[in-house]
Amino acid sequence: MLVKTFGAAVTGIDAITITIEVNVTRGIRFFLVGLPDNAVKESQQRIESVFKELGHKWPGKRIVVNMAPADTRKEGSAYDLPIAVGVLAADEQILANRISEFMMMGELSLDGSVHPIKGALPIALKARSDGFKGFIVPKKNAREAAVVKGIDVYGVESFKEVVDFLTGRLDLQPEVVDTEAEFLREQSRSEIDFADVKGQESVKRALEVAAAGGHNIIMVGSPGSGKSMLAKRIPTILPPLSLDEALETTKIHSVAGKLSGNTSLLTRRPFRSPHHSISDIALVGGGSYPQPGEISLSHNGVLFLDELPEFKRSVLEVMRQPLEDRTISISRARFTVDYPASFMMVASMNPCPCGFYNHPEKQCVCAGGVVQKYLSRISGPLLDRIDIHIEVVPVPFEKLAGQKPAESSDLVRQRVIKARRIQSERFMKFPDVHCNAQMNTKLLARFATPDEGGQAILKNAMEKLDFSARAYDRILKVARTIADLEGTEDVESYHVAEAVQYRNLDRAGWAG
Repeated sequence: MLVKTFGAAVTGIDAITITIEVNVTRGIRFFLVGLPDNAVKESQQRIESVFKELGHKWPGKRIVVNMAPADTRKEGSAYDLPIAVGVLAADEQILANRISEFMMMGELSLDGSVHPIKGALPIALKARSDGFKGFIVPKKNAREAAVVKGIDVYGVESFKEVVDFLTGRLDLQPEVVDTEAEFLREQSRSEIDFADVKGQESVKRALEVAAAGGHNIIMVGSPGSGKSMLAKRIPTILPPLSLDEALETTKIHSVAGKLSGNTSLLTRRPFRSPHHSISDIALVGGGSYPQPGEISLSHNGVLFLDELPEFKRSVLEVMRQPLEDRTISISRARFTVDYPASFMMVASMNPCPCGFYNHPEKQCVCAGGVVQKYLSRISGPLLDRIDIHIEVVPVPFEKLAGQKPAESSDLVRQRVIKARRIQSERFMKFPDVHCNAQMNTKLLARFATPDEGGQAILKNAMEKLDFSARAYDRILKVARTIADLEGTEDVESYHVAEAVQYRNLDRAGWAG
């Protein structure tokens, strides 16, 4: 008897429907075809053990399982559940009347329990778009999949539950998640705040400008000056995620298997801080079976690279294209997958190997030329993609011990949201541009041309401070953001003057 069950394969952050055709006829042997990997091929042993454990009979016949489309590679153990159901139905041990109404995925344990899978959210979206009545998933993935409205999601803990449900002996209740209520409730919760940081007003201002325009930023300062503390608080001043952004971000983490069992939707912007020993594949994504990397896991959020010069040069160089295109394409011989990578890069570094170059009190012990050599670990093209360079000076004791309250993240965030709203209206006719950092040369000429005083300041800075040509566009973008924070339509001279101050690493002679 021929029976069809339905699962899905995840490609990139989207899913495609896989039709699992099971035919049980007279003969012997088990055949699994349709480009399965080793984990899928090993499903026979797991399913046989489950049948024996639960009292079902493994068919002593010829079993052919075809996974269509046959030219799409099937990976992982999540196909155990639909294959097992298909074998039972094709052998007429259960009725197959309701099977076509459901998409199902899950890895089976030898005792019949169902283990969680990766990519439950994009699979649920695909099941809804294909018109399935329901989606059967492991219990730990149920809340994640139930975010999708318009389809019933049933969480199961064992294969017996699935069989009893499909045969009508068990009435499962679909998982219900109030997406909007949970999204709004969790969105504003944060354990850290800008008010925790004493002093550093100039750095906080630079971070506010960076958040308002989506600019990449690098902080240079001696050890203990507060670089990491400031970086971790940047998500608290960024605009809240929209529901569409939250769904897209959750899809990426779902595909990567980074969601916990209690998480249905990511409500806060991600903050990723990989160690400097990370490989280039782990950073940008890829592998034999491609997975999202850190730059995609930080999509719609912040990627913090602490001690930037300590990263391998090859790792930093592969970031150049994603920083510009805000997407990463992983190409293999048979396929190409695309992962979104629209993130705000925040980097920090010591000014020199000893850490005390330009320190107001401590003496730098580095030999001549060492500071410049240390800085040269970061290539010019990468530095070119960082809009704001700011020095972080250690906070004096008086400010550390002072009781004067600092400005909270909520106050800063309100100004950032207001500036982002101005940019959204400005770029309404440009679907690929959402903030000032994404402006191209034509948009700069249209929206960020400074007045005569600003032009004069910029010309003087280019000549006196020996700025390179690559700094020109960056200064204009930052100046446009500063004007937006003030609510000013024109870019004026003092906006340009402030933007010029944020190009420390471009100044001739800064590193000796």
